[in-house]
Amino acid sequence: MDKNRQSKKEEFSAPEKKGSQIKVLLAVVVLVAVGLIGGYVLTLQGMDSIPTVNSVDGEIRLDLKQVSDGQAHYFRYATDQGLVTFFVIKSVDGVMRAAFDACDVCYREKKGYRQEGSQMVCNNCDMKFRSDLINVVKGGCNPAPLSRRIEAGQLVINQQDVLRGAWYFGS
Repeated sequence: MDKNRQSKKEEFSAPEKKGSQIKVLLAVVVLVAVGLIGGYVLTLQGMDSIPTVNSVDGEIRLDLKQVSDGQAHYFRYATDQGLVTFFVIKSVDGVMRAAFDACDVCYREKKGYRQEGSQMVCNNCDMKFRSDLINVVKGGCNPAPLSRRIEAGQLVINQQDVLRGAWYFGS
C-alpha cells in the first residue's frame, strides 16, 4: 500500500512540477525578449544621438576643441541620397583623422564602427584597425577615408568629399 500511495503522490505532483518548469521557461523567454527589445531601442537612440552637421559655402567645419579628446565623434550629413555618417578622431599619434562610418567590404550591412581604446572595430566582422592608420590604409574593411584639413582651429571637410561617399549609405 505504501508503494501505491507513493505512485499516486508522484502522479498528482508531476503536473505541478511541469507547471513550474513551464513558468520558469516562460520567464526566461520574456527576459530574453525584453533584453533584445531594450538593446534595439538603445541602438536606435544611439543612432538618434548622432548630430547632423551642415555645410556652409561647401564646407563642414568642426571645432577642434570638441573633437580632440581621442574619442571617435560621429556626425551625419544629409544628402539627396540620404544620410551619410562619418567619424573624426584624434589618433594616438596626435593627428586628426576622418572616415566614413563604412568600408568597402561591410558597407551593405550598415553597421559601421565602434571604438575600443585606440582602435576602431567593424561592427559587422569585428576586425580591428589602429586609429593612427585611418586615412593611411585604404580599401578592404578599413574605415573608408574622408579627406580633411585643419584651418583656424577647425577640422574642415569639403561637402563634395562627403557626397562622394554617399553610395556607402544608399538603399
